Amino acid sequence: MKINYTAAAFIILIGALIFTAVWGFQAYLKFERNPTEEYDYIVLQEGEFVQAKNGLNGRIDFSSTNASYVIQESIDSGNTVYIKSGEYTLTSDIVLLNKKNARIIGEGSKLRCNGSRIIIKGDNYTSSQYNVLSGFEIINGMVTVQNSFGTTVTSMIFRNCTVALELFNTDTWSEGSEISDSHFINCLKSIVFKTPVANGTGSYSNTEINRCYFNLYQDNAIGIHVETDAWFTDSLIHNVRIWVGEFNQKDQTGLSMNGSMLQTLMQNVIFESFAQTPLSLYGIKLDQAAEPPILGEGVSFLGNWTERVYNPFYKWVYGSGGAFKRENVGLSIGVNNKFESTTTVDAYALKIIGFKARIRVTGTFALGEVITVRFRVELIDNTISGEIEKSFNQTATVWLDDADLLALTPSENVIWAVLVDAKTSYTSTSTSVEVDLFGATA
Repeated sequence: MKINYTAAAFIILIGALIFTAVWGFQAYLKFERNPTEEYDYIVLQEGEFVQAKNGLNGRIDFSSTNASYVIQESIDSGNTVYIKSGEYTLTSDIVLLNKKNARIIGEGSKLRCNGSRIIIKGDNYTSSQYNVLSGFEIINGMVTVQNSFGTTVTSMIFRNCTVALELFNTDTWSEGSEISDSHFINCLKSIVFKTPVANGTGSYSNTEINRCYFNLYQDNAIGIHVETDAWFTDSLIHNVRIWVGEFNQKDQTGLSMNGSMLQTLMQNVIFESFAQTPLSLYGIKLDQAAEPPILGEGVSFLGNWTERVYNPFYKWVYGSGGAFKRENVGLSIGVNNKFESTTTVDAYALKIIGFKARIRVTGTFALGEVITVRFRVELIDNTISGEIEKSFNQTATVWLDDADLLALTPSENVIWAVLVDAKTSYTSTSTSVEVDLFGATA
């Protein structure tokens, strides 16, 4: 039979459409069948058994009622392991020893650790690099990063842990770590940079803590602890919030420092206390050997604290950053030549790194009456500076000059608030005093 060109073209078109549909459907089925095919092993629960399916051939390589055994065998045999959603009970430590570019990824999987750990460890930093742990809820356990470079711990929940996450050097160092998008709930210590031992150095440099949240529910709890001789330096903490004192706890600290955070920048970090009458609640606590971080923009201390920065050894506290103004701030005037009521002018929970001040005295002076206005600054470690005073015997507007401000400002520290008060030499007064402040914040 002779087929004309129109019929041939139609047949070819139909064939192409069928081929495209079949190919697309097969690709769809392939994707649906193997959503985790890029992993060496997929761990899942089947009844009372935990199984590890080979990602290459789909064969079940490991199966046991012991989740620790199956997960450990999968990690030892492969470099990428995906643990499906479920609740797994660990009876022993899981160790990633001398791995590079390993990925252990959970699907919101709960690991009931019973005190066991997940250890990402190298003989030294050259043998453990660029490993990733993500997507788990760790209950009563710990993650240890030991002698490792460029480790990422992300999208995690740590709950009811004694120590949730520790960085520990026993040979060389652990630098370039990233801890992000994680929540620490009811842990005694959430993140610890440990004192090095053996051939380890103190360096945990270039580590980033980002978008992490800390709920401190226990007495003596610490959010981030830098131990003696640990160097959490040249690093970054940003977009972090630490909550304390929510249930009348005591002896809680957001950031406790025995070691060094030299040249580490803190930015958009909120320390928030819910306590009405705080008992040993500190935002930052500085030991004698501590080297403080840089308090950058958006570092705030909300609520009531025993001390925002506990600084008994008068360490220098550094800051950088914004701008503020406070106008028409009225002062109560003490009588009989006594300052009686201090007005605190702050930058709404931000730090002040410099300011200009204007005094306006108005009203009617009695014969011989003298109005005195006193300025001091409260530093972030709760100490109070020296003072300067300006005296008036008539209405006037006066700016503090550079010499006045230099007398108030220490060589190295961060101003938390400006303290202003006024007094009259008489038993009463018909004058009024207002101040305006303009400055920069961090």
